[in-house]
Parts: sequence; structure tokens; C-alpha cells
Amino acid sequence: MSDIRRYSDGCHTLPLTSTNSNAPKYYTLATIDAAVCRLDAGELVAFPTETVYGLGADACNLQAVARIYEVKNRPATHPVIVHLASGDDPGRWVLSISLEAQRLIDAFWPGPLTLILKRAATITNAVSGGQDSIGLRCPSHPVAQALLRAFSDLRHGHSSIAAPSANKFGYVSPTIAQHVRDAFGDSIYLLDGGACDIGIESTIVDLSRGFPSLLRPGRITQQQITDVLGIAPQLPSNSSIATAPRSSGTLKAHYAPHTPISLLPIEDILNTVESYSSHKRLAVIASNSLPQADVLRGRPNLEFLIAPNNPYTYEYKLYRMLRQLDSLNVLRIFIELLPSTSEWTVVNDRLQRAEAAFKSDGPILISSPNT
Repeated sequence: MSDIRRYSDGCHTLPLTSTNSNAPKYYTLATIDAAVCRLDAGELVAFPTETVYGLGADACNLQAVARIYEVKNRPATHPVIVHLASGDDPGRWVLSISLEAQRLIDAFWPGPLTLILKRAATITNAVSGGQDSIGLRCPSHPVAQALLRAFSDLRHGHSSIAAPSANKFGYVSPTIAQHVRDAFGDSIYLLDGGACDIGIESTIVDLSRGFPSLLRPGRITQQQITDVLGIAPQLPSNSSIATAPRSSGTLKAHYAPHTPISLLPIEDILNTVESYSSHKRLAVIASNSLPQADVLRGRPNLEFLIAPNNPYTYEYKLYRMLRQLDSLNVLRIFIELLPSTSEWTVVNDRLQRAEAAFKSDGPILISSPNT
């Protein structure tokens, strides 16, 4: 590896270029090699990306990929994303790389963009959830790239790492190493790369149906995709959802804590909180600048977290806020409804999916204020 430096103590280290001050400055080659050995042996490895932590397996090993589904309790029909080392050929995984796909690759890889393309006939059903399409991504996190490059080199460029988020299926995604430990303890080998720089999952663009479609919003915006392609990607509608390929993190109910959440205007939160008896522990995420915040902060049974005013900061802190409140054994989490403007699209998407898990048509029913 050209980016490995030798220091006077004889230890090979990989310099990390992440802007995140929480990330370690160097990662030992021995640690990367240990992770590669485990992948080569069919074991799982958790590793950081710029978005969230991933739970990785050799994408060409059927038993290893099946192990991902087993430990996550993930439905077999819900595909995983194949992660590529920078410079590796994505063409070996797909039937063809269209002009649109190549433009997006050139513009955004390495980075937080997943492309859905028609998979090659030689690629296993395990990573595609039994579909004829596959999700590909090239993450920018230096630890992820060091791992991917070392594993690719071991296999002479003929393998990559399949990885969904490193958490139990449907739960809040992990953005620091401790979140992975909370889910799996020491049963999974973990590369600790500090806090993820973005903290929200990748944008997913489907190119498998002859037109670009935005399946999941992320840091790469609809406008950025439009600028590159010269055409706006279609947004999910009732008609397009019916024909869209299944992809990671696009279920109606997803990214949910164990504690029920409700998205409400601040006045409704204030009124609803007042309807609970004083011994019920509740939590609120809301702007600190609103007059109602003083009233909410004054309630002894209520945990109050200040909602970031910047959408990027909100994305970065969202999952850690949800996990923090989830650990406090509160009855319910109320979250101030956010603006419906384009800059808040990503946060709104994740919060709405999380809330859907507790609606009457979701897998969990919301309890009443009297419970």
C-alpha cells in the first residue's frame, strides 16, 4: 500500500485523513491485517464508514453473508450493499456501467452514494436479496478504505465486502464504535475509527430501471444528482415504489429506537406532555430558542435535548440523541416537527420512518398516556 508509512518503532501505520477530531490519528496495519484474516476466514468484521458503522463479510462467501442476516435478524429478502475499494472495478458486479452510473461514480465516489444496478449473472443472490439488481458503494472513510484495499489486494481485486449497518435490524444505526459493542458485545471483531463524520446513511440512487430514481435521501442531495446527470431523479411515488428494487433502509418503518417516538409541533408537544401524570418519565427533542422550551425544561420528569438548528448537525447527532434517550427508560420521546424544506429532507425521512414503527399499521403499537 502506497499510503503506509514506516516509523522508527517499526510499526506500519495508516494515516487517517478524516476531519473528525474524534477519530484516531493512525491505524496500525496489524489491526487491518487481523480484520482481513477474519474476513478471509468467513467471519464478520464491523468497520466505520463516513456515514455509519457497517457489519461486513466477504461478499463472495455465501455462508459469511448469511451470517450477517443471522446476527442482525435481517429478512433474507432485504439486500445488503457491496462496498468497494477506491479504484476497484465495479463492472465485475453488474451487467454494465451506464453513462449515468459512470457520471455519478466520477462525481461522488469515494463518498456517501449507493448505486442500484442490474447485477451480473455470476453474482450470488445472497447480497441482492434474490433480486436481479445489486447495491454498490465506495466509502470515503480512511479505515474503511484501508480495509477494503487490503482485502481486495488479498483476492487480487476479485472480492469486496458486503455490509449493512452494524446493528440489529430496524434499530437506530450505529455512528460510534460503542453502538456496535452495545449490539454485539465482543462477538464481532470491531475496527474503531471514531465517530462517523456524517452520521446518516448513504443516498441511494436506482439506475436499474432505465431512469434515475432516488430511493433514499442522504448527504448527496437530489439537486447534486440533477446537476451531474442533467435530469432530476424521480422521487418515490405509489407507482414507482411498486416496481422499485428493494434496497437497504427503505422500509416504511426503520431506524427506530425501542422507545416510542412522536413527531409533533412544539405546541402539541407542550399540551401532550401536560396530559401525562407527573410521575411518568418523558423525553423531548426541541429547539432551545422557543418560549415553550423553558416550560418543558422546568418539568422534573422530563429529559430535554436541544435540537440542532443546522440540518447537517442534526443528521450528525440524530442517532446518538435517540440512543441516549432510549437508554433512560422514558415512556415516550417527543420530537419537534421540523420544516418541510429541502435542506431538512434527510432528517425528516429518518424520523418519519422511525415514527412509523410505532403507528397502528407498524410493527409496534403506541401506548396511551395512561400506561
